[in-house]
Amino acid sequence: MDTVKQGDPEVAAAAPTPRRSLKLPAHFASRYAIIGVWIAMVAIYTAKEGRLFFSWGIFHTIFSQQESLVFMTMALLCTICVGEFVDLSVPAVFGFSATILPVLTVFHGWNVWLAALVAVLGGVAAGAINAYFVVKIGVNTIVVTLGMSTLLEGLSLWISSDNTISGLPAGFQKFATANVFGLPIAFYYGVVLVLGFAYMLAFTPLGRHMRFVGASREVSRLSGVRVNRIRFGSFVFAGLLAGLGAVITVAHVGSYTASTTDTNLLPVFASVFLGTAVIETGRFNAIGTWIAIYFLQTGITGLQLLNGAVWIAPVFYGAVLVVAVTVSTVLHRRSS
Repeated sequence: MDTVKQGDPEVAAAAPTPRRSLKLPAHFASRYAIIGVWIAMVAIYTAKEGRLFFSWGIFHTIFSQQESLVFMTMALLCTICVGEFVDLSVPAVFGFSATILPVLTVFHGWNVWLAALVAVLGGVAAGAINAYFVVKIGVNTIVVTLGMSTLLEGLSLWISSDNTISGLPAGFQKFATANVFGLPIAFYYGVVLVLGFAYMLAFTPLGRHMRFVGASREVSRLSGVRVNRIRFGSFVFAGLLAGLGAVITVAHVGSYTASTTDTNLLPVFASVFLGTAVIETGRFNAIGTWIAIYFLQTGITGLQLLNGAVWIAPVFYGAVLVVAVTVSTVLHRRSS
């Protein structure tokens, strides 16, 4: 009886090609398709607008003014990753903290750094209240966060008298506006946050437990994971990130208008859900969300240059949100 030698060329030729190798190109395309679309978008806008679009001014506009969205999306990821999919209060928590800082500094003469600390603590307190009602009492997340959002927006309008408050000390603003390689340092704060968040989710026990809780609370509980502690902490940390982002944004811009808080809701959700189609397809992830933020801003900036209409941003964000949720749902079904 003939024996088959390992490494026989005839056997190697007859062996079927591993299925995994056939899937690699498709898998790569699914993870990075948006980056390809982003490049194509830039090429189209450049062809239409020429130097007006492909210039340092436009690049600076796209990448220097989104730190608020970066912090808010990371705050939303805190709760989404543990299965709390609809935290509608993140923009309102951000707006509340962003209102506290200039109100205490300009209206009441507080030391700006002490006011900044109070603003961050305000965000943490809002997150803790959300956590108490959702985790401890068991109230529906949508109901709690919608109510908190409305409450905080009302308080922000009240304490600011619905005015734009400016006049922060120039020294305070420098920690967010200092120029680093042509971009404000606030941009790099966002990069550090995103990389840190991505590392935490991928390589730490806390990140794995958050993913585990998001996938199945009951299985996580039976495995010894402290589910409610992680859920509670996710809301609190979301409030902390929203508060920190508010302080950095106010320092960067130099003012805040409480009535603009509502405009952040669509961009935040559109970016987070679109991020599930990048890097880790079908999963909420920090780096994919970061890419989605600037992808969307590129699209809006180009369309505004072509048309200039004020309705472009809400229409674009709304359409992308619907598409992103659909793509996320399809990818999740395929991966499960």
